[in-house]
Amino acid sequence: MSDCLFCKMVAGVIKPDVVFEDDNVLAFRDINPRAPVHVLVIPKQHVPTLNELANPELAGQLLQAAAAVAKQEGLADNGYRVNINCNKHGGQEVYHLHLHVLGGRQMAWPPG
Repeated sequence: MSDCLFCKMVAGVIKPDVVFEDDNVLAFRDINPRAPVHVLVIPKQHVPTLNELANPELAGQLLQAAAAVAKQEGLADNGYRVNINCNKHGGQEVYHLHLHVLGGRQMAWPPG
């Protein structure tokens, strides 16, 4: 999608701070971090929200990438949070599915 911020990152038009990439997934540091480590994990294929994620294999790849990022960033042993916001009331701001990997501090509950 030509107007999608994350699709522009996948296409190389915008250069994010990439921490992980494979054939189907791109992960990069959030420009407005909410924790000491805040990485976004996205499918390279445009999927607007979690509601449209119809490919279980891609869903698994996104979760595996989130776990790989957490391990790479040194979060795996102490713990981390993986969050998906869906649509307006869920707090989604960019309508390209993305997982937030957050860590480096104690997470609060409930999140808000």
